[in-house]
Amino acid sequence: MAPPRNVVKIAVQMPDAIPQLIQLDQAKPLAAVLKEVCDAWSLVHSERYALQFADGHRSYITENNRTEIKNGSILCLSTAPDLEAERLLGGLQSGSRERRREALQHLVLLAPDVTFAQEVISRDGLQRLGTIVEDGDDLGEVLTLALRAFLELMEHGMVSWETLSIPFVRKVVCYVNMNLMDASVQPLALRLLESVTLSSPALGQLVKSEVPLDRLLVHLQVMNQQLQTKAMALLTALLQGANPAERKHMLGYLWQRNLRQFIYKNIIHSATPLGDEMAHHLYVLQALMLGLLEPRMRTPLDPYSQEQREQLQALRQAAFESEGESLGTGLSADRRRSLCAREFRKLGFSNSNPAQDLERVPPGLLALDNMLYFSRHAPSAYSRLVLENSSREDKHECPFARSSIQLTVLLCELLRIGEPCSETAQDFSPMFFGQDQSFHELFCVSIQLLNKTWKEMRATQEDFDKVMQVVREQLARTLALKPSSLELFRTKVNALPYGEVLRLRQTERLHQEGTLAPPILELREKLKPELMGLIRQQRLLRLCEGTLFRKISSRRRQDKLWFCCLSPNHKVLQYGDVEEGASPPTLESLPEQREEDGAGVRVSHLPSRDHPLCGARLGPSGQPGLLPAVAVADIKALLTGKDCPHVREKGSGKQNKDLYELAFSISYDHGEVEAYLNFIAPSKREMG
Repeated sequence: MAPPRNVVKIAVQMPDAIPQLIQLDQAKPLAAVLKEVCDAWSLVHSERYALQFADGHRSYITENNRTEIKNGSILCLSTAPDLEAERLLGGLQSGSRERRREALQHLVLLAPDVTFAQEVISRDGLQRLGTIVEDGDDLGEVLTLALRAFLELMEHGMVSWETLSIPFVRKVVCYVNMNLMDASVQPLALRLLESVTLSSPALGQLVKSEVPLDRLLVHLQVMNQQLQTKAMALLTALLQGANPAERKHMLGYLWQRNLRQFIYKNIIHSATPLGDEMAHHLYVLQALMLGLLEPRMRTPLDPYSQEQREQLQALRQAAFESEGESLGTGLSADRRRSLCAREFRKLGFSNSNPAQDLERVPPGLLALDNMLYFSRHAPSAYSRLVLENSSREDKHECPFARSSIQLTVLLCELLRIGEPCSETAQDFSPMFFGQDQSFHELFCVSIQLLNKTWKEMRATQEDFDKVMQVVREQLARTLALKPSSLELFRTKVNALPYGEVLRLRQTERLHQEGTLAPPILELREKLKPELMGLIRQQRLLRLCEGTLFRKISSRRRQDKLWFCCLSPNHKVLQYGDVEEGASPPTLESLPEQREEDGAGVRVSHLPSRDHPLCGARLGPSGQPGLLPAVAVADIKALLTGKDCPHVREKGSGKQNKDLYELAFSISYDHGEVEAYLNFIAPSKREMG
C-alpha cells in the first residue's frame, strides 16, 4: 500500500555511521524527527544537531523548507546552524592563519543558506569579516575568502548596504586602486563597490570621488574577462548614479580616452565570447550614451533664440544658397521674408514659420540637430535630396523637414531614448560603439532610406503615414539583426526595399493565419493527429535536452545560472545550479533514477536551499551534482506574466515590463501545500 501523501521515504547519513532509511512524516515537528534520528545513533542532546541536504551547499532543513524534501532525498545529520556559526566565527579570531583560512572556506560554502546566514549575521559575523577586510594583513587567499563570504551574506538583503562604514568602503576602494593586487581580489572588490553604488547614494558619491575613471579604464584593458566585466559593472553603476550633467562630463572624458574604440575592438570583437553580464552592461552603457540626447528631444525650439534662428537659416541656405542670394539681391525686407518663407516650404516644413513645426516634443531640437548634421556632413546628399523633391510638381515630392521630424521621433522610439534602463536586457547594438555621433549618422542613412522608399511606393503627401510605417519596419528589422557597423547597417537596410517588405508581410501573414480554403481545411484535419504527434515528440525531446536559465536576485543580478530538463522517462522535471562558464549537464551525465515496486525505495534527486527554486550547484570540476525533481503528475498549472509569484510583487514600472514578458511558473503539489517552480525565459523567442 502506498504511504500517505505527507510521508516521504528518505535516507539520513552521518560520517562513520550506517545510514538510516526512514519514512518522514511531514506533519511531525522537525524537533521530534531529529530526536528519533539521534536516538537511532545513540546521540544525546538532539537540539545540538540539524538536518541538511546532502548535495550542493548542504542547506539546512527548517520548518519553512521541509516540504521540499522528496521521496528518495538524502539528508545528513550535522551540527546545528547556531553552533556551527559560533564555531566558525571563533575560528576567524584564531591566531593561526591556517585555522582562519579553513573557517573562511566553510563560511563561503554555507553563507548562501539563509538559515546559516541569519545565525552568522546575528552574531556580528559581518563586522568580523569587515575587520579582516579592513586590516588587510593577508592580501591573498584569506582576503579573497573574506570578501566572498561578506558578499554572499549581504546578498540575502538582511542588512542594508547603507550601513557599511566609510573606512570599510575606503579600504575596498584601496584594493581596487592598487597596482599589484591578487587577481582574485579585485573582481570581488569591484563587485562590492558596484552593490554599494547602486544601493547607497551617499556611499556611491564616496566611491565616485575615490575611484578614478582612469583606474577603471586600466581594469577594462586587462585581458581578464571577469575583471573586465566587474569593472564595466562598476562603471555603469557610477554613470547611473550621476546627475545628467555629471554623466555627460564622464562619458565625454571616457570617449576622449578612446573607451568606445576599445570596447568595439577588444570586448565586442574579442576572441572570447561575450558573457551575458557584460552584454547587459554594454546595453546599459549604450542606453546611457543615447540618453544624453533626451534633453534636446524634450526641448522645443525657442522662436526668440537668436542661435536657433541662425541654425534654421543655415539649413535653408545650405539648400538654396545660390538661388536665394541671386534672387534676394536688391529686394525689400518684406520680399526677402516672403522668399525665405517659400524656401522653408520647399524644404518641407508644414508652416511658413518653421519654428512652429519644431515646437513639438518629442523630437524638439533633436530633429533640428539631425537636419543640421546631415546638411553639414553629407552636403551633396542633402542638396540632392532637397532639390530633387522641391522641384517636383507632380505631388510626389517627399517633404524633407516633415520627414526628418517624424523620422527622429521614430528613431527615438526604436532606440527607447528617454525610457528607463531594463534591469535584465542585453540587446545592445555593436554599431553604436563603432563610431562617433552614431545616432546622427544613423539618421543620415535613414533619411536617405526614407526618400528611396517614398519613390518606390510612388507616394504622395496623403501616403505619408504609410511610408513611415514601412520605414519603421525596415529600420526595426535591420536593427534586430544587430549589424556590427554602420556600413553593414546601410547595406542590409538598403537590401530591404518596399517590395521585399510586402513579401515578408505576406509570408508572415500566411504563417500566422494559414489558409481557410475548404480542401486545405479538410487535409489539415486528416493530417492533424500525425502532426500533433510529431509536435509532441519534438517538444518532449526539447524538454529532455533542457535549458539554462538566469537566476534574478533581489537586485536583479544575473551572475548565476540554473538548468532544468525533463527526465528521459518524462515523469519528472530535474533542475539544479550550474557554475558560470560550465557546459549544461547532458542526460547521460545526470544521476540515474531507479524505482522499486511495492514498498521499495525510489531514489530521486535532491533539493538545495542555495537555489531559490531548490537547485543543486555543479562542482568546480564542472561535473553535475544531484538534481532535485518535480513529478509531472504533481503539476497543477502553468502561469505566465503578471500571474507568476516571482514577478507579482515587483511592481508595474516600465523596468519590469521585460520580466513580465519572459516570466512563467509551474504550480505543483507538495502534499497539502502549493509550490512553484519559477522561470525567466532567456528570450522572447524561446518564451514563445
